[in-house]
Amino acid sequence: MGVTTISSATLMSKYEVTFLGTGTSQGIPVISCDCETCLSDDPKDNRLRTSVMITLGDKNVVIDTGPDFRQQMLNNEVQMVDAVLFTHEHKDHIAGMDDIRPFNFKSRNPMEIYASEHVQQALKREYHYVFHNDGYPGVPKVNLHSIGDESFKLFGEEIIPINVLHYKLPVKAFRVRGVTYITDANFVAEEEFDKIKGTEILVVNALRKKKHISHFNLEEALEFIERVNPKKAYLTHISHLMGKHADVSTELPDNVEIAYD
Repeated sequence: MGVTTISSATLMSKYEVTFLGTGTSQGIPVISCDCETCLSDDPKDNRLRTSVMITLGDKNVVIDTGPDFRQQMLNNEVQMVDAVLFTHEHKDHIAGMDDIRPFNFKSRNPMEIYASEHVQQALKREYHYVFHNDGYPGVPKVNLHSIGDESFKLFGEEIIPINVLHYKLPVKAFRVRGVTYITDANFVAEEEFDKIKGTEILVVNALRKKKHISHFNLEEALEFIERVNPKKAYLTHISHLMGKHADVSTELPDNVEIAYD
């Protein structure tokens, strides 16, 4: 679903979740691939690298800036991003951070960046020029904030970090109000699952139908969704090996959809 507007009777307010990208690290179509999915003329089968934007009032919060971040901002005519949350340090989730610069120029403020300590170390390696403090005017300006295990406030909203595993790599999932977003994971410990209980909208990765070492496959994602029991669930981080959007959609429960850009 392109834009999901979710209203809360208890909070008497609305917020939006925009799927900026729903593809895996190679995107769809995959370079040089001639499979049915990559050759599909259905626009829902064209997937940029995975990212979402959560709009809270007049503030836009992006989760992950992958290599398609610039195009995602242009595609969705985004005029301002106010903060970025990073889930983990893989290139398909951090490779677009340099393109926050137009928002620096427009707001005349640094970008608020939230990441775990090990993700911050990766950012400092990948974007060493951002952190040299040599006064060069053309580099991204950032304020780094550390994410631990405790919830934190962002623009007046409570953000709940959830620890999941991408094989052996620690990844942060996030819960904002009734929405839980989990990408690049295939294991959630019991104590972390408690943070997900009561979720109304669940977004979870489902790479393909065949089992994978570090992602939920379709069967595992559906089992996880059934356990969480949200009102609505969306599948993201989709590989071309999953199959075409229209075909896979017919195999899903009524409350589950494949997200699309």
